[in-house]
Amino acid sequence: MNPRRWLHEHSLKLLAIRDTPEAIAGGVAIGIYIGFTPLIGLKTALCILFAWLTRSNILAAVIASASHDILWPVMPVIFRWEYDVGYWLLSYPHRLPHPLMKTHLDYHALRSWSNLLTIGKPLLVGSLVLSAPFSVLSYWFTERLVARHQRKKHLLDQALSEQKRAVTP
Repeated sequence: MNPRRWLHEHSLKLLAIRDTPEAIAGGVAIGIYIGFTPLIGLKTALCILFAWLTRSNILAAVIASASHDILWPVMPVIFRWEYDVGYWLLSYPHRLPHPLMKTHLDYHALRSWSNLLTIGKPLLVGSLVLSAPFSVLSYWFTERLVARHQRKKHLLDQALSEQKRAVTP
């Protein structure tokens, strides 16, 4: 499927939701924020939970979280950036991690709990820091887009109802 068409279809689903622009934008912001985290199996559940807690639109949060599926080819690069930022924030004095080389990858060692904590903690911290600006921008953009769409729809509905009244005696 064409990524552009896929994104267009998902944006139409967001515009079809009947809720306030703020609730829809809040759901999108939550979905984008959680979509950047490395918690692959928990993203949908976390989106539903946080959207419910903040009274945002749950469907918008799930759709926005699913929109990250289009980024799967570049997610290893994004995860590396998130790891670098998290490592830098958690190290004292601040320093960047060593460059990753293919010879350093030992997949059996990566599955151990100690490595999960040493890699997972900076990755999670970095993802939470880097996703914040994207979620704020997505809130702002989505709220304006949905509000504009709802205004146009309301004006069109008013024009149609006036036409019906004018035609029927």
